[in-house]
Amino acid sequence: MVAPSILSADFANLEKEIKAVAAAGADWIHVDVMDGRFVPNITIGIPVVKSLKKVSPIPLDVHLMIEEPEKYVAEFIKAGSDYLTIHVEATKDPAAVLKQIRELGAKPGITLRPRTSLDEVLPLLPLCDLVLVMTVEPGFGGQSFMDDQIQKISRLRSEIQNKKLNCLIEVDGGINEETAKRCHEADVFVAGSYVFGRDYSSAIASLKKP
Repeated sequence: MVAPSILSADFANLEKEIKAVAAAGADWIHVDVMDGRFVPNITIGIPVVKSLKKVSPIPLDVHLMIEEPEKYVAEFIKAGSDYLTIHVEATKDPAAVLKQIRELGAKPGITLRPRTSLDEVLPLLPLCDLVLVMTVEPGFGGQSFMDDQIQKISRLRSEIQNKKLNCLIEVDGGINEETAKRCHEADVFVAGSYVFGRDYSSAIASLKKP
């Protein structure tokens, strides 16, 4: 599946952009929420997610790069998040937050910074519908793909299969036609500038090639 990141979209025309990538074959819309604390950048918040939900024909995949996500998950779900992903480093009790997300009706996801060991998230996989592997440092778009993170994808695939878990693997950061091939064990590709910087249909189709 492909989830274009609106971080690279034209913010003056978000409704048009979302409908265009959906028509071009996108499966989800990826929404990066940054608070200026957990990461050094600030993007969008709850009101924008609420507005996106009104116009998006496909699910919203919301990635919270924020401190203490437990304070905000209820409002993000109320605003229309279908998938809601938190960082294992951002809260003292990620298991409790993942359970909270599910109880409130969204699909919980867990993610980690590139330098964080995968061992931090493996015990949480049974609580998740999604695990997001960051192949760049979270906080800014347009970074180069980090090849050393591919081993996390392979290890996750083995863990999910061995334990018969129902958990999707998503990859975000520097994704294009070539890097996607190297992440062939993943289920979902997040792509920002690669999709919004060229013809939407051809970009999305190139990521869906087997």
